[in-house]
Amino acid sequence: MCGIIGYVGSQEALPLVIGGLQRLEYRGYDSAGVAIINKSNQIQTRRSVGKLANLTEALAHENGTGPHGTLGMGHTRWATHGKPTEVNAHPHRGPQDKVVVVHNGIIENYLQLKKELVQQGYDYPYNSETDTEVLAHLLEKFIVLDGLSLEQAMLKTLGLIKGTAAIVALSVVEPDKIVAARLSNAGGVVIGYGPEGSGENYVASDIPAILPHTRRMTFLDSGDVASLSRTGVTFYNQQGEIINKEVLTINTDAITAAKSGYKHFMQKEIYDQPQALTDTIRGRVNLGTGRVELEDLHFTPQELAAIDKVTIVACGTSWHAGLVAKFMIEELARLPVEVDYGSEFRYRDPILTPQHLLVAITQSGETVDTLAALEEARNKGARIVSVVNVVGSQASRISDGVIYMQAGPEIGVASTKAFTSSLADLALLAVYLGQAKGTLQPERAASLLQALIEIPKHVDDLLADDKIYYQIARAKSHAQDFLYLGRGVNYPVALEGALKLKELSYIHAEGYPAGEMKHGPIALIDEGLPVVVIATQDKVYSKVVSAIEQVKARDGWVLALATEGDDSLAGKADEVIYLPATDPLLTPILAAIPMQLLAYHIATRRGCDVDQPRNLAKSVTVE
Repeated sequence: MCGIIGYVGSQEALPLVIGGLQRLEYRGYDSAGVAIINKSNQIQTRRSVGKLANLTEALAHENGTGPHGTLGMGHTRWATHGKPTEVNAHPHRGPQDKVVVVHNGIIENYLQLKKELVQQGYDYPYNSETDTEVLAHLLEKFIVLDGLSLEQAMLKTLGLIKGTAAIVALSVVEPDKIVAARLSNAGGVVIGYGPEGSGENYVASDIPAILPHTRRMTFLDSGDVASLSRTGVTFYNQQGEIINKEVLTINTDAITAAKSGYKHFMQKEIYDQPQALTDTIRGRVNLGTGRVELEDLHFTPQELAAIDKVTIVACGTSWHAGLVAKFMIEELARLPVEVDYGSEFRYRDPILTPQHLLVAITQSGETVDTLAALEEARNKGARIVSVVNVVGSQASRISDGVIYMQAGPEIGVASTKAFTSSLADLALLAVYLGQAKGTLQPERAASLLQALIEIPKHVDDLLADDKIYYQIARAKSHAQDFLYLGRGVNYPVALEGALKLKELSYIHAEGYPAGEMKHGPIALIDEGLPVVVIATQDKVYSKVVSAIEQVKARDGWVLALATEGDDSLAGKADEVIYLPATDPLLTPILAAIPMQLLAYHIATRRGCDVDQPRNLAKSVTVE
């Protein structure tokens, strides 16, 4: 969700940086800041909470005395580690004011890095609550104490950090350059080239930020470092070797540019998920205390302790997320959970009391059936929480508390990144409730939160190779029916996989609990029915493997989603896609990725409009 823009050249940097940030406002943010190196080789920063207009207004009041220079950068930030305050806004300085840095992503091991810096004698205080500030400390130590160049310092920092990162840094020790880096594919980094001989170069997190200035661009891969100056751009791999990168000419309009080179918005949004999950998780997991922090839930400890039941209402894909949340909340918070369709909930007389917590899941925040369920709950005195993607939507306004998905705009009608982001939000809510109710042991909470922090990187790994989906689409795109099977917490993902295939390809598909296969669906199985089975290693693994064997005994074709390292399924299923090992409660987030890719590739193979499937709308605002 965060946005980055940087410029080096001969023009005043500030107007170019502000303009780039304005073109990134669509990403959503709650604070903004800029850093300029002036003619006296001093770093000048300005930061402001709220909309970019607050920052530009403050700069205007400086009457021309604000930051002046021809090298600078800017950042728009969603509150992550730490609340949306000016001190937590980017850019962040090093303790000796030699380095300034902006960052998109999560530094998973930032607490450990802080301890190691202290052990090495670099014991400076931190001004913010962010994980990003440790990057400024690391870079400054490597430059000031170890005598490294800014490029070398960035390379060494990349080798130490774990997580996801798009980083841009400036240093007064080398005031004529900008250094950018990318770790994992969760955060984009685009390099832009000004006209020949202009001495102008740009860096940004997304194409629209620099599109008015250049069409010639290079995209960093994970592990790449770029050094920008007025004389050109030099690229390095993670071993520090100079490498060549392709320069592409972006001949496109603003809408196509927003697709970032992908053929469809839906495809882009599938590949946005590492970043969307990063933005959703970070700032809400305090690894230091081992607790979840949901600042927009304004409940007292007494109110939380009084909750004796949770009711989840949602529609479509969000209903499937609610089914996953039932497993999470019941296991971690030991509260009974009921999951209901918003469209059904509103037409009966549900039993709700002030001790009930109603959780509404709605990407748009405007789904009419879900809004009606919220009104019903409010009338009966229940507490209301909305899990929603659109800031300021109706659902967020009428709820007692809100958990924003922070997935960014989702243009494709079939939900992808909003689904996985809502699962991450619901996992956070389950831990939050478990900690509030005293039912979740600290060791279990710490283990689960660490696993959650690692999820964006796992999703990134899953997206690295999609060849198998092309192969399956070529072989199975003419099928008339599909069957999806899962068990336990993965059963709702089977429902979601079937829904995605129906929405996008118009192939009839059904999702079933694997244990229910003998109660009807088994009659359909023959050599013409593809069966997708989630068979990850958990407490019902053997039961799901038995279902696979029964399908194969009837000549069915099986695609299995298995846990990495499980070689036994290779001899039982026709195709196997391996998911990284994680906490079983988080497996649905990973299992959703192959479901989305499979549906997308089958649909495009059939020539379907994946961004706007027939008869469907993004938000059902009328009955």
